Amino acid sequence: MKTFKAENGETWVAGAAREDTERHHGVWYLVFHREGNPAERLPAEEVRWQTRATAERTLRTMSDFELVRRLNAAIARYAATIGPTEVEGEQKAPRHSANINAG
Repeated sequence: MKTFKAENGETWVAGAAREDTERHHGVWYLVFHREGNPAERLPAEEVRWQTRATAERTLRTMSDFELVRRLNAAIARYAATIGPTEVEGEQKAPRHSANINAG
């Protein structure tokens, strides 16, 4: 987890949460909450990791500028009640097999 200040001076915490799913790729995703209020989480499911260790390492190295940018996007998206996009959220876009010829 990483603590940072939003543009309004409020303290937020960036962390990783694990999605309960059968797939094994990208099950960890970025989540924000106000400091001292971990129950009210604001997910940013467009940022995903394969392992908790990768998530923690990435969060340690992310700049506050990047965290604020992603927090602002998540706040705007959820304030508009549009939630995550089809690809980001619960209604994941269906996967199709790639019929690609590398030759």
